Amino acid sequence: MDILCFPVLYCISISLFLLAEVGKSVDVLSSTQPIRDGETLVSAEEKFQLGFFSPRNSRNRYLAIWYHNIPDKTIVWVANRDNPLNDSSGVLMIGNEGKLVLVDQAERVLWSSNPMNTSSPNIVAQLLDSGNLVLKDNGKNVSGNYIWQSFDHPSDTILAGMKFGQDLRTGLDRHMTSWKSTEDPSTGDFTYGVDLRGVIPQFIVHKGRAKYYRTGPWNGIWFSGVSMSPNLIFTPKLVDNSQEVYYTFKAFNESTITRLVLNSYGNVQRYLWNEKIQEWTLIISFPRDACDLYANCGPNSVCTISNPQICSCMTGYQPKSQAEWDTLVRTSGCVSKNPFNCSKGEGFKRLKGVKVPDLLQFTMNTSMSLKECELECFKNCSCRAYANIDATGGGSGCLLWFGDLLDVRKLSEYANQDLYIRVSASDFDSANSKWKEWAAVLISTAFVVLLVVLCFCLFWKRKKSAPGKRFDLQAEDENSLQLPIFDMLTILRAANNFCDSNKLGEGGFGPVYKGQLSNGQEIAVKRMSEDSRQGHNEFKNEVMLIAKLQHRNLVKLLGCCIEEERMLIYEYMPNGSLDSFIFGKTRENSLVWKRRFDIIIGIVRGLLYLHQDSRLRIIHRDLKASNVLLDSEMNPKISDFGVARVFGGDLSLAKTKRIVGTYGYMAPEYATDGLFSTKSDVFSFGVLLLEIICGKRNREFNHPDHCFNLMGHAWKLWLEEKVSDFIDPQLPDSFDLPEVVKCIQIGLLCVQRHPDDRPNMSTVLLMLDSESASLPQPKQPGFYIERSSGNTDVEMNRRDCNSNEISNTLFEGR
Repeated sequence: MDILCFPVLYCISISLFLLAEVGKSVDVLSSTQPIRDGETLVSAEEKFQLGFFSPRNSRNRYLAIWYHNIPDKTIVWVANRDNPLNDSSGVLMIGNEGKLVLVDQAERVLWSSNPMNTSSPNIVAQLLDSGNLVLKDNGKNVSGNYIWQSFDHPSDTILAGMKFGQDLRTGLDRHMTSWKSTEDPSTGDFTYGVDLRGVIPQFIVHKGRAKYYRTGPWNGIWFSGVSMSPNLIFTPKLVDNSQEVYYTFKAFNESTITRLVLNSYGNVQRYLWNEKIQEWTLIISFPRDACDLYANCGPNSVCTISNPQICSCMTGYQPKSQAEWDTLVRTSGCVSKNPFNCSKGEGFKRLKGVKVPDLLQFTMNTSMSLKECELECFKNCSCRAYANIDATGGGSGCLLWFGDLLDVRKLSEYANQDLYIRVSASDFDSANSKWKEWAAVLISTAFVVLLVVLCFCLFWKRKKSAPGKRFDLQAEDENSLQLPIFDMLTILRAANNFCDSNKLGEGGFGPVYKGQLSNGQEIAVKRMSEDSRQGHNEFKNEVMLIAKLQHRNLVKLLGCCIEEERMLIYEYMPNGSLDSFIFGKTRENSLVWKRRFDIIIGIVRGLLYLHQDSRLRIIHRDLKASNVLLDSEMNPKISDFGVARVFGGDLSLAKTKRIVGTYGYMAPEYATDGLFSTKSDVFSFGVLLLEIICGKRNREFNHPDHCFNLMGHAWKLWLEEKVSDFIDPQLPDSFDLPEVVKCIQIGLLCVQRHPDDRPNMSTVLLMLDSESASLPQPKQPGFYIERSSGNTDVEMNRRDCNSNEISNTLFEGR
């Protein structure tokens, strides 16, 4: 029995051994073992894999490298990106000349590495755990002595350890080239590489031959135009010597997987693999905003993303074409107001924390101090600005700019480089005398404040002497308005002494508390805070207007309190504001489409009443999701009339010098010129409508593939006929797609740039209610690009992108 068992056991052992050998990952390709379509190479530690793949919606086959253990196949390198196979006959082999060759069934060469003309039988290709495909001579057995490597020829991705830059000895230029689209790996429109024409290295994204984005030059710490924040993901490194100039990075530990990608829209993006959720996380993307787009404001200007207008001329400069600047077209930039003549009165204005101008016309001296640099620039009448080369250790070296100063932006954080621009004598004197103007302003302001305080004290004393006097607000017509007044004690009892558990939220007016009157009625109390950005005029304005308005879609004002502080008492809205629902993070908090549509209709009817059906024609001027409240049945009610204006019977544009409201919802003509009308509210409604459909805030919207805001994103998808991609993915249950698409079209009609192109609210209601109404095609939205082509119907240019990231919720003092 034992004798019979021995051969059986022996065979089983041999079989298992052979199976184990077959199951091993193969990472080497030899001259006798080609790789065919369906076969792969896997690196030794199974981190990367090489083989053939087809993009989505394509039958083309490409030789590529991707991550082995990441479920979502993430391609990091493509060999034959511009010469695909149309079937599965591809073979990768080592040719007679010792080079890698990709051939089809007809043995046509579709791709190859550089020719070596070697007859060595020891040439092999190996896929390393770094993701690098290398060609080497095993006979020499020298580690790192590669005949050819894929790391020298990136596609759209840079991995840890790759050199991204130029070898000055051989002329090798390692740069990234985007895919044509997410489903087409062929050479796209964008390239990203090191620029050495300015001697100091900087990296530039080109669209074709035009500059699209610039990092700014290396300043010894980081690139001057990139806000660098501390990270625990990777360690960056720049090597700059006589032999090579390149950027590289190293992951902090082996478990960290990160990559740098140039996408098909020209964005340079860093991704981190999140093992817990099994997804790639986008941690940074450039260009970030409109100010990152190359020379977006033209020459001799500064781009500041936190400013409403974004672009401003440098001190001593003025718009080259004021007419163009008034229409938000600023490509012509700025010109000097006064000639430079090297007079003694000229000086330099410091711009703190900026991306320094592009290195177009410049000179440099590495040994000069900043003071010596200033003197050198002052002696040369053509010198327009100077700065340190190196920002470390207090700064050193000298950069001098001549001619126009191009692509300067203000940085908000981690900025460490200053720029000093030349200012003419008259402008320099004006700048030096500003402290006197400020002193005069401060003295005048103090005097006015003193008068206000005295008047307030007199008013308060008079109010104290007549505690039982009723608060009468005079309407703008001949009728006197008598509004119910609540005493302070009643409000304190109702709101439980304004304890934190009763607090509903807080806005520009102040905190809002829930309360309950003695008769059981629930109320909401808006309590004006001491540092409120709204004052007596807004308080009075809201009381006067809303007390006269009676509509089911407007919040009802029950009364006010003025004994010790100003308070407004409203009907209580148990479901809070609309923004908590449409911007909610969970599906459970999301609204079904029918509910969203009913809310849209209710908002339209409320606005229509304000604009047309009420006794007073009223423009709200601050319509947004947080100012739409929802009652117990989810009926919308428009609230917050503190900045509303009575418009009378005239439908023409009115003008104000005080711009109030929320950026992201303001119409262009109102935010830039103070012009407002009912069409201003229509614009705000259009933004709100798009937000309700998409579930994202306009001014916080961020897309990994472009820098448009929510309006720009909707417009882009509309032009590409992919508007269904705009719909909130959290939208539960089934919905009527044509109805949602119609609402998106109406939203785009409402946010068109010119007021005359926008429909009025009665037309909007008709379009929403009618199933057969023919809707016009929308034109380009307002306030989503910085530049205008003049033809609002042309297809968008990616470079024209200016997402409405110019502000958070901002108010001017009012």
